[in-house]
Amino acid sequence: MSTKRTGYLYILLAAFFFSTMEVALKFIAGSFNPVQLTFSRFLIGGLVLLPFAVSKICRGSLRFQAGDWRTFAFLGFLGITVSMTLYQMGVAYTKASTAAILFSSNPVFVALLALLILREPIGKAQALALAFDILGVLVIVNPFGEGLSFYGVGLLLAGTVIFSLYSVLGKKSCRKYGGLTVTCMSFFFGSAEMILLAALSHIPALADGLSAAGLEAFSRIPFLAGISPQTLPYFLYVGIGVTGLGFFCYFKAMEETSAAAASLVFFLKPVLAPILAYFILREEISLQTIVGVALIFAGSMISLLPGLLARCRAQT
Repeated sequence: MSTKRTGYLYILLAAFFFSTMEVALKFIAGSFNPVQLTFSRFLIGGLVLLPFAVSKICRGSLRFQAGDWRTFAFLGFLGITVSMTLYQMGVAYTKASTAAILFSSNPVFVALLALLILREPIGKAQALALAFDILGVLVIVNPFGEGLSFYGVGLLLAGTVIFSLYSVLGKKSCRKYGGLTVTCMSFFFGSAEMILLAALSHIPALADGLSAAGLEAFSRIPFLAGISPQTLPYFLYVGIGVTGLGFFCYFKAMEETSAAAASLVFFLKPVLAPILAYFILREEISLQTIVGVALIFAGSMISLLPGLLARCRAQT
């Protein structure tokens, strides 16, 4: 199989793993504390990525400096401790398909934050794509409609924006060490930080204060509660499959093709996730969702096609 074909196979695999995340989380969200589930799955995901990260570090004779460890710790706090905790909590209040679609809009926020922080310009195609993506999200969320948890949507959007900030701030480290290595290190640091916070949440005075403030999810966070023969398969799938193999396939797709081609993963997810949620969870696919997905997909294609066409012309 050619390198390019292998790359597109990785794209399809990553898109499948990422598209099943919210569906799998729905099966176990009620059995686990959201913080517990977050640090568990990213710790497992980091262990899956570790051999590949170590191999890359050894091949490149890379040496981490003190500043690199601080960067990894900060990225882990931002992308895992804060972002994924908010996202995990948001999944509990919304449909799996809605959560998947909203998170897939993170390229919109990445582009905007890259403009504000890194001064990376936004071209006409990107600007038009952003407009389509934002319109698609608004159609799905439907601020004037009923039946949608604005609390859940707010948590999801906050998690998505912070994850986008994590992606933008991690670009410099990714250029130096590679995306897979940076992701692996941030997974470990983020998990370790959350485990420390979980331990602190058992201090009686702090636990009682959090409970009194209505933050029961952050009070006396369990470490192993919820694991049973019924939940273990989903728990391992989310950690090994979605978080570990999903990110591995994503970065392999980037290596075998290009960053632009690999971004197809986030464009396929809004299409695949509602279909999977319909067949597995029996979630209704409304006309509103279909229109929103179509707008997001159109925006994604507008953003992606110029780069793909340029690559095709360069190869002919």
